[in-house]
Amino acid sequence: MKKLLPALLLLCMACKQKQNDVDLLVKNAHVYTVDAKFTEAEAFAVKGGKIIAVGTTDSLEKVFNAKQVVDAGGKTVYPGFIDAHTHFYEYGNALHQVNLVGMQSWQQIVDSVQAFSKANPEGWLIGRGWDQNKWAVKQFPNKAKLDSLFPARPVVLERIDGHAVIANEAALNIAAIKPGQTIPGGQIETDKGKLTGILVDNAVKLISHKIPTDDYDHIKAAFLDAQANCFAVGLTTVDDCGLDYPMVGTIRELQNSGALKMRMYVMLSDKPENYTSVFKSGIIKTPRLNVRAIKVYADGALGSRGACLLKPYADKANWKGFLLNTPAHYENVAMMIAAKGFQMCTHAIGDSANRAILKIYAKVLKGKNDKRWRIEHAQIVAPEDVKLFGDNNIIPSVQPTHATSDMLWALDRLRQERLKSGYAYQQLLQQNQWLPLGTDFPVENINPMYTFYAAVVRKNLKGIPDGGFQMENALSRKQALMGMTIWAAKANFEEKEKGSIEPGKFADFVILDKDIMKIDGAELPAVKVLKTYINGEKVYEKN
Repeated sequence: MKKLLPALLLLCMACKQKQNDVDLLVKNAHVYTVDAKFTEAEAFAVKGGKIIAVGTTDSLEKVFNAKQVVDAGGKTVYPGFIDAHTHFYEYGNALHQVNLVGMQSWQQIVDSVQAFSKANPEGWLIGRGWDQNKWAVKQFPNKAKLDSLFPARPVVLERIDGHAVIANEAALNIAAIKPGQTIPGGQIETDKGKLTGILVDNAVKLISHKIPTDDYDHIKAAFLDAQANCFAVGLTTVDDCGLDYPMVGTIRELQNSGALKMRMYVMLSDKPENYTSVFKSGIIKTPRLNVRAIKVYADGALGSRGACLLKPYADKANWKGFLLNTPAHYENVAMMIAAKGFQMCTHAIGDSANRAILKIYAKVLKGKNDKRWRIEHAQIVAPEDVKLFGDNNIIPSVQPTHATSDMLWALDRLRQERLKSGYAYQQLLQQNQWLPLGTDFPVENINPMYTFYAAVVRKNLKGIPDGGFQMENALSRKQALMGMTIWAAKANFEEKEKGSIEPGKFADFVILDKDIMKIDGAELPAVKVLKTYINGEKVYEKN
């Protein structure tokens, strides 16, 4: 027996040594864990793609033998940022189209389309990002210049919010759109009986269905280009809001091949074929993909006056916008989604649209629950309707940069009294005591630092307005960080696997060059990501 002891001792020591081998040790960091106590730490260990220990540098170095060590040199480390509302594929797709974001006039846009056409001489000319609210004359454009330059080549240019396009005559002819034609939940603009080329909300579908579909190589390039840009700003999970079911197969294929490393929460579009497919397959859940939600549109956008309001727009007499479908449709969809155990996520901008959807949700949910049904945007909510969020555990999923992008022209749409009930993030947070944050990119910039800045400081990138926009609804820095991490994870039913730096969770984290919890607010937009990790694997490093 005595002779066996040394061998058993060596075996136990080997077992202990093997147990203490880890893939990665991050040390000498200022770690915001975002755990339940909002603990701060110095180091953490990673094995098999997951965090196994969090503590001080000294304590973890004594216990673990790491294959790789990241010395953060005192830099701050945060959980990987989660964007709770994006159009990830659309963003990647737009990188291959005419970029019209930020352009200051219609002529500048026409010039950009013309320049793009010379480099890309075949096929439809597609662009996105124009916003008439940035122009000296804040009116929808007319297609006349596009018709003159491109008499035979179809052109479709999407507004920044995705709820309106301008198309030239060649494109309108392909879609067989005529003056005087009407469509429920949409507008076909005319001027003196002639088409202007402007299509709003459901009218956009008349022409979008005619645009040639993307081939596999284009789709792959769009996803991977979007991924690269997202990693560079610290995003490790994105909610892609409104895809068709066949795209799920493409995502899985790209993820299984190792090319697409981004974790994705996919909401399927409100279409019969998507319901048929996903209800047959059921919820899809892998470490990098979660498909359990349906994205529904209640109304359009405030910028294109498609948001459905209780009272007329202040800058358009007798016009309240419109719902994109009938109340019966939304109620039927809600009952069907509830019966199948899926999550309903409804775009609602105007106070009338929010009221309609909140009441339908309340009717189906019947009070307190943990179904986490979401209202995407919840921009303008009548004060008397806010309590419906808390009464029925309905989650407002908001995008702070919308407030600072919209605030100047939103005043024209609503006037001050009604605008006070808009973009009310602190008030909405108090309903359930948590609030997921996102960007809605490519409508807004993909950078989470802009989200954090807008949520906390409530100014645009020019530092306007002095004192911040409706600061009673600003979030604290702690709330903003939680909204971009653990609360965004919770909105996806994923808070047990991501959103904080804790043992048992995926090793998704970012290292920043400055501490966003302490620096001056004016410095926040310029903060840079030094490194981004998913599963303990470095997916981005700043040059």
